[in-house]
Amino acid sequence: MKTIDEMLSLELLTTDQHQQISAWIAHADSPDAILQMPAPLWQAVERASAVMGIDADLMRPPALDADGVECR
Repeated sequence: MKTIDEMLSLELLTTDQHQQISAWIAHADSPDAILQMPAPLWQAVERASAVMGIDADLMRPPALDADGVECR
């Protein structure tokens, strides 16, 4: 939900889209149920995700220096 809220605050989703997506997620009882979200809502999330670079972030390998650990 945090990502959806951020999409709204960045004006990548309308208030109505945010409300509908949030309600769908809240009532979904499984990941499969979330995947049944109507196409226009998925398209809105996909567009906002692309602008935010979410896919690129998910594909990036983890930093090797995480938690202050240095690799030499």
